[in-house]
Amino acid sequence: MFSATDVGLELVKSKIKTLTEFLDVYLKIANVHTVDFYTEDVWNEFVALPPEAVTSHLLHQQEGSPGADRTGASVWDQTQKLSDVAAYRRVTQDHALPNLGVCTPLDDLRQEMWGDKQKDMFLKTSTFMSSKKSHEVEVMSEVIACIAKYCNIQQVIDIGSGKGYLSSYLSMQYGLTVYGVDSSSTNTSGANERNRKLKRYWKVYQRQRKHLNQDPASEHLEEKPMDDVASFMEIKELIGHGREQESRPENQSGRVQPPAQTPNSVTFLQSETNEEINRDVTAQILGSIEDGFSDTENLFLEFLSTDAVDMGSLLRKKKDLDEKEKERRKTASLEAKAKRIKEANLYSPLTLHVTSTTELQDIISDVKDSMMVGLHTCGDLASDTLRIFMAKPELKAVCSVGCCYHLLSEEFELSDDSKDCCHGPWGFPMSQYLRSSVWHCGRNARMSACLPLERVTVGNGLPSESLFYRAVLQVIIKEHYGNGKTYTTLQRTNSKHVGKIYSKSSSFVDYTRKSVEKLGMDGSKMSDSLIQGYYDRYMPRMKELEAFNLLKVALAPCIEGLILLDRLCYLKEQENVAWSALVQLFDPLKSPRCYAVIGVKK
Repeated sequence: MFSATDVGLELVKSKIKTLTEFLDVYLKIANVHTVDFYTEDVWNEFVALPPEAVTSHLLHQQEGSPGADRTGASVWDQTQKLSDVAAYRRVTQDHALPNLGVCTPLDDLRQEMWGDKQKDMFLKTSTFMSSKKSHEVEVMSEVIACIAKYCNIQQVIDIGSGKGYLSSYLSMQYGLTVYGVDSSSTNTSGANERNRKLKRYWKVYQRQRKHLNQDPASEHLEEKPMDDVASFMEIKELIGHGREQESRPENQSGRVQPPAQTPNSVTFLQSETNEEINRDVTAQILGSIEDGFSDTENLFLEFLSTDAVDMGSLLRKKKDLDEKEKERRKTASLEAKAKRIKEANLYSPLTLHVTSTTELQDIISDVKDSMMVGLHTCGDLASDTLRIFMAKPELKAVCSVGCCYHLLSEEFELSDDSKDCCHGPWGFPMSQYLRSSVWHCGRNARMSACLPLERVTVGNGLPSESLFYRAVLQVIIKEHYGNGKTYTTLQRTNSKHVGKIYSKSSSFVDYTRKSVEKLGMDGSKMSDSLIQGYYDRYMPRMKELEAFNLLKVALAPCIEGLILLDRLCYLKEQENVAWSALVQLFDPLKSPRCYAVIGVKK
């Protein structure tokens, strides 16, 4: 399968080796915790340059001299401090995942999957989702549907399905039977409600698409009202309110954007009154009676129970029908309704905590050949998805996009606290090749892997002030409540965290007061002027914190690359996997966690 896009196991291993050798030197930058930035004098320990020099090269992408060294040998001075930012940027770019030559281009995969055939899109995702989620769902569902078709699969299990965006789209757009599994009952309840509303109006989209195919002159739908205005008005009102916000911190900031109008999207007529809507729906029902209940009968039947469908009583006003004809029409309508009910129940959300030992029978009573997928599955769930795929013979394919690398359990992490909280297989590393080297990243480095390089380089910077507040607060804690321990050490002995107090604070003084109270410390020993004095002292050094975070951002694609190549290597080590690949599905500006690990069994 997809022979032109196949990448061999030995090449993957060689790139993992290249990355580990590189990160053995550079990981010390990523493993610095921002909270300890001033208490540990991080800038002067790691960097031998002014922060302005770092910012100008990394943020503004200044080039070094022609023919400059690309080995990274000139990055560090004799004291092992960073002394050449241009060389640092070059060597991190060379070791970033997109430049390692192991990813399968999406366009190549599309060509092998679809050829020159244009995909047919019935449902515009921008009607129901944010622009970010719409982008993710459209691209990923296209890949999933094609692999399912190749493997002759009709059943899909969506792990960590959340609100059901991907699941519902796969069921409606591609006719797949989808089981959406999420550990949160709140998400499952929301997915059920959303799915109920989508099922009710799915036929409207199908009819409109049929109208487009039959009448080319109706290409520009936004210029004319539709018979199903009421349905679309309600779907906009009921489903539109449930739109997800654009991504949360990791990738996660933004605002909901209104869906762009396209030739295939529906314009909702805001000027329609309830009276006009009701008149349109009534006219459509009467038109159905006139036409002998052709395709347009579906709208009316959607609102009736099976027992309420009496075709003869509706048609008697037009003409008298014999009993045989009435029975034939009634039977036909009931069969059509049963078919619609079956189609409408292709997606089933359920609540279940999934681990690597989860049995498929816990998800599906009638297990058939299936494909397992996951869109932004957090932490170990992405690793468990691949392990379940390998363990269950009924699973023929997998497509997994992970996120939240800082939540991964790590087998060879040096801290003992990580071992105490982990049960079952470790999230990282997965492959026998990387496990044999007893390699580890560390939690701070894995958190750095989540930083959005592409967004930062186009001006969407990190939340510097909140990080600055927390770093200065740590100085206050050390000097006034002090045991001299670093934040990482304190984490192991104290379960209390400051949390998201910054957004609720009016000033640094207010932030400090609230934080000290939350940590259970006595804030009466500090005056407001004392607290403000710390802010004033460190404010000129805030640019050091900003510059150092840019150094960490530059390393993000390298660390993420190692985590993802480890997962790809794990699949390629399995004898019964016919084809596997690492594919960038999404635009990283829209969705920073954009890579999918895909596998198909023999």
